[in-house]
Amino acid sequence: MAKVPRKKAPSPAAQLSPDSAWRLGWLLPLLIIAVGLAYQPAWHGQMLWDDDAHLTRPELRSAVGLWRIWFELGATQQYYPVVHSLFWLQSKLWADSYTGYHLVNIALHASSAYLLALILRRLQVRGAILASFIFALHPVHAETVAWMTELKNTASGVFYLAAALIYLRFDERRSARTYIIALLLFVLALLSKSVTASLPAAILIILWWQRGRLEWQRDVRPLVPFFALGAIAGLTTAWVERTYVGARGSEFELSALERCLVAGRALVFYAGKLLWPVHLVFIYPRWQVDPSSARQYVYPAVAIAALLALWALRHRTRAPLAAVLFFGLTLAPVLGFVNVYPFRYSFVADHFQYLASIGIITLAAAGIVTAARRWGNAALAEALAIAVIGVPLWAATHAQSRRYIDDQTLFARTLERNPECWLAHNRLGVAALSRPDGTSIAIEHLQTSLRIKPEEPLTHDVLGTAYARIGRNEAALAEHRRAVELAPGFAEAYGDMGGDLQNLGRLNEAAEAYRTALAIKPDLTYARVNLGVVLELQHRPTEAAAELARAQQTASAGARDDFDNVMHLGAAYLTGGRFDDAAAQFQRAVAANPSSTAARLSLGEALARAGRTDEAVRQLSEAVRRNPGDAAAHADLATALHRAGRIQDAITEYDKAFTIGSVPLAAERHNDAGVALAQLGRRDEAVRHFEEAVRLKPDFGAARANLARAQAMRR
Repeated sequence: MAKVPRKKAPSPAAQLSPDSAWRLGWLLPLLIIAVGLAYQPAWHGQMLWDDDAHLTRPELRSAVGLWRIWFELGATQQYYPVVHSLFWLQSKLWADSYTGYHLVNIALHASSAYLLALILRRLQVRGAILASFIFALHPVHAETVAWMTELKNTASGVFYLAAALIYLRFDERRSARTYIIALLLFVLALLSKSVTASLPAAILIILWWQRGRLEWQRDVRPLVPFFALGAIAGLTTAWVERTYVGARGSEFELSALERCLVAGRALVFYAGKLLWPVHLVFIYPRWQVDPSSARQYVYPAVAIAALLALWALRHRTRAPLAAVLFFGLTLAPVLGFVNVYPFRYSFVADHFQYLASIGIITLAAAGIVTAARRWGNAALAEALAIAVIGVPLWAATHAQSRRYIDDQTLFARTLERNPECWLAHNRLGVAALSRPDGTSIAIEHLQTSLRIKPEEPLTHDVLGTAYARIGRNEAALAEHRRAVELAPGFAEAYGDMGGDLQNLGRLNEAAEAYRTALAIKPDLTYARVNLGVVLELQHRPTEAAAELARAQQTASAGARDDFDNVMHLGAAYLTGGRFDDAAAQFQRAVAANPSSTAARLSLGEALARAGRTDEAVRQLSEAVRRNPGDAAAHADLATALHRAGRIQDAITEYDKAFTIGSVPLAAERHNDAGVALAQLGRRDEAVRHFEEAVRLKPDFGAARANLARAQAMRR
């Protein structure tokens, strides 16, 4: 069969000179300044919602942690190793200062806007600069740019657009080197966020828009590896979302028809927010999907009608259909056909349409500039459009970014537009619980959250913690029990239930709850520490020390030196007769909190019982120097001095201890003081102390014997 000659497409290279990026060099710093100022309120924004699950945890901030990010599924919240490597690097650069994270998001977002301008210029699309400014300053992207977690969007956006730009160059030149670079950039995009798997489909849409047809050999075949890699990334993410993130359960059980209804309504919703960006909400109301409601079919009908109208218009212009197809196909992964965890809260979210918005924004910018240039110079018309449209968008984004300064602000504003948002009440309850005076407010929010969503285990767990805070241990236990009934794998709730039982003195049940928590989640450090404490209270020092030591081994770097954990382990070693080990733990406690008298006193006791008397005296002397009004500290120092043979110094410290009298001293202290006085021949004083020891503790045999000897010697 004779080959039908194909009309040669105009060469992009002939339309746009190779130095176009250099000519547009002024645009990038201008975009960075504009975006940076628009998001100035969020520069110092604090952790929001699940930021702590995405920013690099302490146990991953090492070279081994970086290896785990790449090669251990479940080590991070989602398997996006490029993004988590960037988080890892930022943890090294600015530790827990969040400003750096926000500035990186701003720079990446501005860079994506710049790359968009380069792509549109290469494609000779009118309004390229206007489109880049609309994309950069549109308030619908505030959620992406101001929320540290959404480095996923800003980083993947740069790789996605860079891959598109390089692939368009490959399409022109057919260079293997260019193809490989584009493919590698695409892989980086997928490893940042798998929603970028839509890129090869987007490229085909662009090629169809340019040429009016697609050819297998030239257009489709080179993209087959892109499609294959995208499919692998998408399937992996879907599995991770279900297995590790939790995208499963009754909230995700939708029929095929229901998913189509969700998709149709979501498409209309996203387009509406792009064209009229008002009433933007962090978490939108989650609508009820009802196939029996005729109204719910209106949204997919509108979407289908729009597609049919644009298809009919394709012979006059393919641009509107191409833009809408790009919009819909880029949104496809989050339209409800596959489960993503945020569907628990809402079927839509502003950050879902970060890349998809490019289609509608480009179409709108091209239409505006095309219409405006009829009345004057094209460049002047575009500049005027940037001012007229960009300034209101900048102001709206600036206002929107104020909402992202902290959890309380974000979720309080969410409730203004979505008063039935159970998650907002939950998060406000958590925020209130972090304040010493916020427990009653926390309980109110958490109870409201449960009224809206009574079967939410997380809310039951936090409400139980709030009840425990005010001593309502039975109520706390009931909430934590309900949490584990609803979520049998909820390790933290079992750990919290153990705390309630411990507070109620039900130590055997508490130990069992802690063991259940640890069976589910072996690295739940606080549950293991509390189990060790319970074992201490049950006078099982060997088992207690074993659990506490393991808690230190499995804890993050910071938790290993947690003051309370170290003190508990030291106490277990001391009770078990491992005095040198106890001293080592108490030395760590002193290093962690040098002002703690309790730590120094415990260290002094451990050193003394280990026979390291001089060291004990030094530590106890420092404890007395730091807290001269502590009678127990003086008494402990006196005992250590007595053991060191410094009897007169010991008596001086005993006198201070008994004189201060802030805390009644035990019978053993009076007995020790009596022994020291008797050794110096001060028998009358010794008798008085022995008598006091017997009065305080009538069955104190050693004190009675000492009293008898002292009285006999006095005769």
